[in-house]
Amino acid sequence: MVRAFILGLAIIGVFALPGQAATKAPTGKAVIPASDLIILGNPKAKVRMDEYASLSCPHCAQFNNEIFPAFKAKYIDTGKVAYVFHEFITPPEQVAVAGFMLARCVPPSKYYAVVDDLFRRQAKIYETHDLKGPLMEAGKAAGLNEAAVGACLQNEKALNALYDRVQANVDAGIQSTPTFFFNGVKVKEGEMTLQELDAAYNAALRPAAKSAK
Repeated sequence: MVRAFILGLAIIGVFALPGQAATKAPTGKAVIPASDLIILGNPKAKVRMDEYASLSCPHCAQFNNEIFPAFKAKYIDTGKVAYVFHEFITPPEQVAVAGFMLARCVPPSKYYAVVDDLFRRQAKIYETHDLKGPLMEAGKAAGLNEAAVGACLQNEKALNALYDRVQANVDAGIQSTPTFFFNGVKVKEGEMTLQELDAAYNAALRPAAKSAK
């Protein structure tokens, strides 16, 4: 599938992508290796929150920029929640794909910082129609020079791996972004408020409390 993509988009000589990747019918075959999942927070927390989102999705960016920081401070930074971000691709595909590839080029400890950085640059990308500049700025902030960013975005192996992860999420039934799960139970498709997140956290704790009796 990936070999059919055109490597050479004008922004950096990266690539142009067709718009079908995130809409392919589920096959039930793709599986994401556990090593590809990057956990933020306490891996042994009683509650795990999984978010399926795209770096090109405005609603995802709004959640990241306006709601997630308070949730992170209250639950993730205090060890109450293990958080996992799952990649999904929505139009314009080149924004999501390039952003995710860049985030995977840095050490796992910096992955979420790059994701947050790119969400915060999303509005500028759409306003200026410039992807190269924000990508270079985000890469530099994470410790990469221009050559490293260019090499990262032209890594076909990484591109294949990204599409395998996205396909696995499609196979799992994810259809829109953002989509949220708490302890494996889908809670909502669409942005969540902090109050809704509080309720989802408390609901996720209840089964554990019952089993402990």
